[in-house]
Amino acid sequence: MKFLKQFLIILAVSLMGEICKAYLPLPIPASIYGMVFMFIFLLTGVIKLEQVKDAGKFLIEIMPVMFIPAGVGLMSSWSVLQSVLLPVSVITVITIFTVMAATGLVSQVIIRKSKKTTNEYKEAA
Repeated sequence: MKFLKQFLIILAVSLMGEICKAYLPLPIPASIYGMVFMFIFLLTGVIKLEQVKDAGKFLIEIMPVMFIPAGVGLMSSWSVLQSVLLPVSVITVITIFTVMAATGLVSQVIIRKSKKTTNEYKEAA
C-alpha cells in the first residue's frame, strides 16, 4: 500500500506537468514541468522525501528497462537513420563531452564552496 501511495503522488505531480504543457504555449516537455513541480514541492515541504523515496528508488532501478522500446524503435528505423548516422554520431560525441565537462566543473565549484563553508563554520566555533 505504501508503494501505491508513493506512485500516486508521483503520478499526480506528473499530471500537473501534463496539464501545464497543455495550457502553456512554451516549448517545454511535460516531464520537465513535472520535475520542477516535484523539486519545488520537496524544497518547500509540501511533499516530504519519505512520501516518495521508495517509489523513486524503484523507478531509478528499473530505468534501463524503459530504454528498450526506444532501442527497438531505433532498430526498426535503421533505413531512415543510415543517411544521418555520421552527423548524429558527431553531435552525440560532442554533447557527451560537453555534458561531462560541465558536470565536472559544476561539481568542483559545489565541492569547493561546501568545503569553504564547512571551514568557516569550524573557525567560527
